[in-house]
Amino acid sequence: MAARDDILTRTQIDEALAGLPDWRYRLGGLVTVFKAPTAAVALELIAAVGRVAEEMDHHPDLDWRYNRVFIRFSSHDVGGEVTARDTGAAASVSAAAAAAGAEAQPGLHRSVDIGIDTADAVEISEVWRVALGYRKGRSGDLVDPYGRGPGVWFQETRTPNDNRLHLDIHRPKAESGSALEKTAATGALMNSDHAPAWVVVTDAQGNRLCLCTEEGQGPDPGQAEHAGSADS
Repeated sequence: MAARDDILTRTQIDEALAGLPDWRYRLGGLVTVFKAPTAAVALELIAAVGRVAEEMDHHPDLDWRYNRVFIRFSSHDVGGEVTARDTGAAASVSAAAAAAGAEAQPGLHRSVDIGIDTADAVEISEVWRVALGYRKGRSGDLVDPYGRGPGVWFQETRTPNDNRLHLDIHRPKAESGSALEKTAATGALMNSDHAPAWVVVTDAQGNRLCLCTEEGQGPDPGQAEHAGSADS
């Protein structure tokens, strides 16, 4: 089991990512998508990823969609953070993908969290955890132990919105511009006070969502655990 001091700081993660162009940092993990020439090649890549995982004894969350393979590495034994095991595994998987002729498309790997406005997270969080069958995550949030469903986090505020639920859609910062432009073109109200970390989007009926990037996220003390605040 890894120790807490094995967790990479955000600066160390960024330094590692400079040598891992196929990967992005996302909410305590490294993520990417590989597009294979065919579905059959995608299956071969999945088998290669499995061999890497077994050799390193470090296993990713993996999702197969025809000729695309979605992958996420995180060290669960230190609370869902990035360690050197994740960066090493990511490098090995990238090598396997290159050998298979697969193209990295990390911008396709989106993460969705549900944010709940509340004046008292403790009062309600256990209801959500039990009903969903989730476990407690990195900072009082709730996560699917099998990595399938969206995360749930509680935004504590003295003035909760009337509509207390909002979605946080996480994309790599480098690929977020197009999503912002397309969303703005729908006529939604765009609050960019906290950009590029997040932009609050409000539809014509007052419902909110946040378009988030990895900016300001990380394990370092003082960094925001959740970028997608809709309390604005």
